[in-house]
Amino acid sequence: MNSFLKNTALDLLNSGQSLKDMIIVLPNRRAGLFFTQHLGTLIDSPSWMPEIKTIEEVFYNHAGERPTDDLSLIFELYQVYKTLQPEPEDFDRFYFWGELILKDFNDLDQFLADAKWVYSNLADIKEYETDLSFLSDEQVDLISRFWKSFKKQSDVERAKFLKFWQILEQLYIQFQANLTTTGMSYSGRIYRAVAEKLNEIQKPKKRVYFLGFNAFTLAEEMLIKHYVKEFGAKIYWDLDAYYLDDKRQEAGLFFRDYRKDPVLGPTFSEAIPNRIRDKAALIKTYSIPLKINQANLVSKIAASIPSNERLEETVIILPDEQLLFPVLHSLPESIQKLNVTMGYPIRNAPIFSFLDAVLDLQRYLRVKEEGVFFYHKPITDLLSFSYLKEVDEAFVKDILKDIKGKNLVEVNAEELAKGGELFRLIFRKVESAELFAYLGELMQFLAQSLENDAVQRSYLFQAFKQLTRIRDVFEKNAPGNVRADFYLKLFRQLFREIKLPFEGEPLEGLQIMGVLESRNLDFRRVIICDVNEGSFPPGGGINSMIPFNLRRAFSLPVQEQNDAIYAYTFYRLLHQAEEVHLIYTTASDQGKAGEMSRFIQQMQVEIGVEPPAAVLVPVDLTPGKAITIQKTPEILTSLKRYIFTNSDPDRQISFSASALNSYLDCRLRFYFRYVAGLKEKEEVVTEIDASTFGSMLHKAIELLYKPDEGKPSRLIDTHTIERLKVSIPTAVDSAIVDFYQAESIEKLTLSGQLQIARAIMIKYIKAILKYDQANGDFKVLNLERKYLAGIPVNTQEGLQNIALGGFIDRVDEKDGVIRLIDYKTGKDNKKVTTIESFFDRDDKKRNKAAMQTMLYAKLFQAENPSMSKALKPGIFNIKEIYDPNFNPFLMMEKEEIQDYREFAEFFEGGLSELIGEIYNPEIPFDQTEDVKKCEYCPYKEICGR
Repeated sequence: MNSFLKNTALDLLNSGQSLKDMIIVLPNRRAGLFFTQHLGTLIDSPSWMPEIKTIEEVFYNHAGERPTDDLSLIFELYQVYKTLQPEPEDFDRFYFWGELILKDFNDLDQFLADAKWVYSNLADIKEYETDLSFLSDEQVDLISRFWKSFKKQSDVERAKFLKFWQILEQLYIQFQANLTTTGMSYSGRIYRAVAEKLNEIQKPKKRVYFLGFNAFTLAEEMLIKHYVKEFGAKIYWDLDAYYLDDKRQEAGLFFRDYRKDPVLGPTFSEAIPNRIRDKAALIKTYSIPLKINQANLVSKIAASIPSNERLEETVIILPDEQLLFPVLHSLPESIQKLNVTMGYPIRNAPIFSFLDAVLDLQRYLRVKEEGVFFYHKPITDLLSFSYLKEVDEAFVKDILKDIKGKNLVEVNAEELAKGGELFRLIFRKVESAELFAYLGELMQFLAQSLENDAVQRSYLFQAFKQLTRIRDVFEKNAPGNVRADFYLKLFRQLFREIKLPFEGEPLEGLQIMGVLESRNLDFRRVIICDVNEGSFPPGGGINSMIPFNLRRAFSLPVQEQNDAIYAYTFYRLLHQAEEVHLIYTTASDQGKAGEMSRFIQQMQVEIGVEPPAAVLVPVDLTPGKAITIQKTPEILTSLKRYIFTNSDPDRQISFSASALNSYLDCRLRFYFRYVAGLKEKEEVVTEIDASTFGSMLHKAIELLYKPDEGKPSRLIDTHTIERLKVSIPTAVDSAIVDFYQAESIEKLTLSGQLQIARAIMIKYIKAILKYDQANGDFKVLNLERKYLAGIPVNTQEGLQNIALGGFIDRVDEKDGVIRLIDYKTGKDNKKVTTIESFFDRDDKKRNKAAMQTMLYAKLFQAENPSMSKALKPGIFNIKEIYDPNFNPFLMMEKEEIQDYREFAEFFEGGLSELIGEIYNPEIPFDQTEDVKKCEYCPYKEICGR
C-alpha cells in the first residue's frame, strides 16, 4: 500500500542526492522509525542512512541545552515569587497555580509573544474588573441581591488581588534572569532563544528536509522559514484538498495560512491530492450502547482481517486509554503479533491503588493520649488488598471482625502493627518530611514480597524511579514547612503520569495507538474507537491564567487551534486508508453526552458517508427464574437446632419475633437468614440512623431504671424520677460510650450529628420520665432481658417443643398488672384487628410490632406459669410521647388488651401452626409475590429483584 512516508522516501531516493547528505526532520520519533523502515525496503544495496531528527532536537542542538524538569522549575519560580510578593503564599499553595504560570511562560516563548505587554494588559483588565467606583453603594447592594457572587471587596482585599496580577510581568523577567544564572531552562525559552538568533545559525553541511508537519509554533515557523529561505531546505506536506480548499474545514486552518506565506507558499505542490472525497463507500460508522462494548466490535472487525494481509497495515486508535485492556482481552486468537505504542498507566494498576490508599490513610489519623488512631474506613479499604492478606490472612479477618462487631470507628495503630512487618510499615504516623523515606521503604518491602510477580515489580520500579526523582528535587530545593496534604496531592498527580511501556517489535503486528501517536503514519485498515464529541476531538478549554481575548490578540494558542490539530490528525488517517471503521457510543460517560463526533457529521453532510449502523448488544430479556428451596433432609436436620433443649438463653437457639415476621414476609428471606445463616453485611455505624438511635436510647433508659445490684426489682415513684432527671445526660453519655466502645465520653469525639442526636435523646427520655411520673408509681422487674419459651409444634417426626426467644425492653408492675413494654422509635401502630391477622401474610396492614409484644407476653408467662396477675403488652412509641392522648397499650375494637391470657389460646395456636409450616417438608422456601417487600431486602441481589 501507499503511504506518505514511503512515497517521500522514494522521492528522496530518486532525487539524485546521497542519503548520507540529508537531514530528515519529523514531528516525532515514531515517524522516524517507520521512515527508516520504508527506506530499508526501497534500497537494494548497502547505503549510509540519512540523519533523522525531531523538531525538538533541532532546537535543542542549536541552543546547546535541554529543558529542566517542571518540578525544579516551579521551585525556582517560587524563589522569584517570594522576592516580589510582600506576603507570599506557602509553596504547597503556590505549586498548583505555579504549574499554570510556567505553562503560560512556555506558550509566550514558543509563540514569541511580548510578555511585558501581555501581563501589563492582563493587570489592567483585572483592575477594571474589580473597580466598582462608578457604582453607588445602593447600586452595589441592589446587584448583590440578584447576583450572589457579586461582592464589593475591601480596599485591602482589592490591593492584594491586584498585586498578584501586577507582579506577573516582573516574575517573568526575573525568572528568565535566574534561569540564565542557574543554567536551567524550559522548552519555550529554548525555542525563543533560537528564534531570536537565526542569523547566527551556521549553514548545515547537509540538506534539510521537513516532513509531515501541520501546526507550527511561531518559533518553529521562523526557524523552518529561515532554513527554506537561507539554506534551501525542502518541505513535504501531507494534506488533502478536501479540507484545504474548504474554509469551513478546521483541519486545513494552518495550511491555508502557510500557503499565503511568501516563504512557505512556494513549498506547496500545485496539484493537491483529493482523496478523502471519494472514500465515502470505504467509511463505516457504528453506534454502540456502552463504551466497553466497543472492544467486542473491534474484535469482530479484527477477526475479518485476511490471513494473507500484513497485520501492521491495520491500526486501532484509542482516544481513551482505559479501553486498552478491554481491547487487548477481546482480540481474536488469530492476532498473534501486536504493537502497543501506548504505555499502560500505573494509575490503573492494583499497586497504585494500594499506595494511594496508604497515602490516604495519613489523612485520617488522630493522635490521642493513648497513641495514634486511624479511622476505620481507610483501614477496611487497605485490608481488602491481597498484599496485606497474604502476610497474615487470619489477622486481617480478626481485625475486620473486631471493627464491625465492636463498631470501632477508630483503631489503635499498635493493634494494627501486630500483623507483621508490612503492617508496622503502613500503620504509623508519618511526618511530612518522612513521607519520601516512608514510601521508599514500603516500595522496597513490596518489591521483595512480589519477587515472583514480574508485572507488579515493573509497576513498583517505575513508581520508585519517580519517587527518587521527586525526592532529589525536594532535597536540593528544601521548600521548608510543607503540609502533608500537599505531598499527597503531588504524589498522586505525578504517579498518575507514569506509564509502563509495553515490550514488542514496533514495526510488526497489529498497531494499537493513541491519537497523536499516529501522526505521519498511514494504514490500510483504520479502526477508531470513541469517536464521540468531547473525546475525539477532546472537549474542554486551555488551562491558562491569560484570558481568551488576550491569547487571541497576541497570537497565543486557543481552543480553536487545538481543535484544528485534532481535526487534521483525524482526516490524515483517511488519506491512504482502504477501509475505515468509526465507532462511537450513545451512552453518556463521565459527564460527556453520547453524541457522535463532529467529524462523522461533517462527512455525512459533505461526502455522503452512510448513517451509523446501530450495533445491538444482545440482552437476555428472559425474566429471572423463581427461586424455590425444597426442604431436603439436610435442611430439616438443620432446623432441629431450634428444638428447645436448653434453658440457658445464651446457648439455646430460638425463633425471635423478627424471624417469624421475616418468614411471613418471605419464606426465602427466612431461609437465607435463619437456615442458611447468610448474615446481612455488617458495617461500622458512623451516622446516627434510626437503629443506632434506638439502641442508644434503650441503653440509656436501662441505665436509669435498672434495679440496684442484687435486688430483683426497683420501685419508681415521683421522688425517684425527680432524682433520675438530673442523671439523664450522664446515662445518655454512658449509652453512647458503650455503643462506640470508647473509654469515656471525654475521649470520644462527638460529631455534629451525634451531638444533635444526644440532645434529642435527652429530650425524649425526659418526656418518658415525665409520662411515667404522671401515671403513678410502678415497680421495675426487668430491663433488656432475654426470655425463652417452648411451644409444641406438629412436625413429621411428631410433636416437638420449638424454642421461642426475645429481649423484652421493660417489664414492670403497676397496680397489680404486669406491663410488657417495647420501646419503638418509628411510627408503629398499636391497633389490632384480630389475632388471626398476625399470621396472615396477605394482610398488607399486618401489625408486626403488636405481634412482637404479644410474643413477649407469651415468653414472660412461660417463665412465670404460676403468676396470676394480668399481662398487659404495650408499645412505647417515642415519637408519640408528646401527644396529650398518648397511650402505649395495644387496642382491639377500641378497647385496651388488658390481659394476654384472654387471647393466649388463639395466639399460641397461630404461632404453633405458623412454625409447623416451617417444619413442613411439603412447603418449600419460596419468594414472596409482593415485590414491594423486596425493596429493602438484603438478599434482593441474589433473587435478581
